[in-house]
Amino acid sequence: MAGHAGSKRVIYAALAGNLAIAVTKFAAAFFTGSSAMLSEGVHSLVDTGNGALLLHGMRRAARPPDHAHPLGHGRELYFWSFIVALLVFALGAGVSFYEGLVHIMAPEPIVNARVNYIVLGLSFLFEGSSWLVALKEFRREKGSQGWLQAVRRSKDPSVYTVLFEDSAALLGLIVAFAGILASELLEIPELDGVGSIGIAIILGATAIFLARESKGLLLGEPASPEVQKKVLAIAEQDPAVQRANGILSVHIGPEEIVAGLSIEFEDHLTAPEIEACVERLEARLKTDMPEIARLFVKPQATGTWERRRKAIAEASEED
Repeated sequence: MAGHAGSKRVIYAALAGNLAIAVTKFAAAFFTGSSAMLSEGVHSLVDTGNGALLLHGMRRAARPPDHAHPLGHGRELYFWSFIVALLVFALGAGVSFYEGLVHIMAPEPIVNARVNYIVLGLSFLFEGSSWLVALKEFRREKGSQGWLQAVRRSKDPSVYTVLFEDSAALLGLIVAFAGILASELLEIPELDGVGSIGIAIILGATAIFLARESKGLLLGEPASPEVQKKVLAIAEQDPAVQRANGILSVHIGPEEIVAGLSIEFEDHLTAPEIEACVERLEARLKTDMPEIARLFVKPQATGTWERRRKAIAEASEED
C-alpha cells in the first residue's frame, strides 16, 4: 500500500483542520445561538470522523490474503468509503436540515454575530488549506483526464472523497455566512435557519454522489482500457500464445486487480508446455504490472470467446 502515501497525507491534513474547526464552530454556536454555525460544527465533526474511517479502511485493506479472504481485503476501503457517504447524508445533512427547520419555526435573533464572522473566516482559511492539499493530489492522479471522468474512473476513493467533502465544506461556509449576514442585516432570524437547510442540501448532494461512486467500486469495476491492453500485449508476446482473445478484470482494491485471460494457445503444445507458458506470464506481469494481484488463464478458442463477449455486451445493453 505504498502508493497510498499521498492519500494518507490528504486525509491527515483534513483530519487536523476539521477537528480544530469543529471545536471552534461549536464554541461560536454556543455563544451566538446561530443555527447555521451549529450546522457547520456538526458538518466539521462528521468530516473528522469520516477521515478517521477512511484511515481505518486503508489499514484494513492493507492486510494480506488469508483463508477466509483468498483475494485479500482490498475492498474494505470501498466499504468504509460507502459508510462515509452514509454518514455525510444521515448526520451532516440530516442534523443540518433539522436545525434549520427548528430555527425557522422558532426563530431566535443572533447575538455577537461578529464572532461568527471571525470563525467563518478562519474556518474558510483552514478548510481552504486542506482543500488545496486534496486538490493537488487529485490533479496529480487524474493526469489529462477531465475532472468528472477522473472521479468515475478512479479506483481510489480516499482522495476524491476528501476533495468533495472539503469542497462541500467551503460551499457550506459561504452559505452560512450569507444566512447569518442576511439574518442580521434584514432582521429576519429565520434566514439563519434557511442557511442551515442550504448546507443540508449541499451535504445531501455530496453524499449521494459519493455513495453512487462507492457502490460501483463495491460491485466491482474493471481495470482501465489501458491496463487491459497492456496485459493482452504482454500475453501475445509469448511464443506459446497464438492469440490473446480478451480479458475480464475487476478491481479488488485501488492497486489490486484480478484478471482472467482468455488465450488460444498454439495447437501443438502439450499440457506441461501450456503450464510453463502460464508461469512465464505470471512472472512477467508480476514484474511489469504489479497491480495484477491475481491472474487466471483460460485456454479458449477465439470463436468461443467472441460469442461469450457478445452475450455479455447484449446483456449490458438490456440493462
